[in-house]
Amino acid sequence: MTSASPETSTDRVPGRAWTIRLTGHSDRSATVSCTTAACRMPPRSKDLAALRAFAAQHSAAHAKAATVRANAWCHCGSQQCSAHTEPVYCAGSVVLIVRHDPTVGQVWSVEEVCAACAPLIPHATVAARAARPRRTVEQSAAAVPAPARAGVPGGFSSPDTAPADGAPAPGRRSGRRPPRPQRRRTGQR
Repeated sequence: MTSASPETSTDRVPGRAWTIRLTGHSDRSATVSCTTAACRMPPRSKDLAALRAFAAQHSAAHAKAATVRANAWCHCGSQQCSAHTEPVYCAGSVVLIVRHDPTVGQVWSVEEVCAACAPLIPHATVAARAARPRRTVEQSAAAVPAPARAGVPGGFSSPDTAPADGAPAPGRRSGRRPPRPQRRRTGQR
């Protein structure tokens, strides 16, 4: 089972999805499969309850081990939002959902989706949210330059805005506009 993402880039990446499927066979046995090739699955068995329990635990393990990437695209949006019927624009932070329809009982999905799609997807529960990027002391001091101080006490003017020829600086303009002239409508006095 793979989970951790070493990427720290701000480039958008496709949202990940894991699908765990219980497949029945004609001899009344079943197998469990996962879209991650590295995952080890139990052998084919006739004990369907044990296989269902394994599939549910396996999807929960993917959800627990996965680190939600804040720079991921919505996986639901990449599928044209076919998981829900209500139209929505993908937006918000990235969340990790676990989706399982108990009436079907054969497919579990773990997906990175946006916060707008997550509540609209039926039978989905939010397992994790993307961590907000933390600013370290070095980043905050280096990334945010100190504001330039005005040369005149009080900060109402700056030597850079004064005219070079020694003339006084132009006065401050009022934020109000002059009143508009009233128009007369034709036919009225």
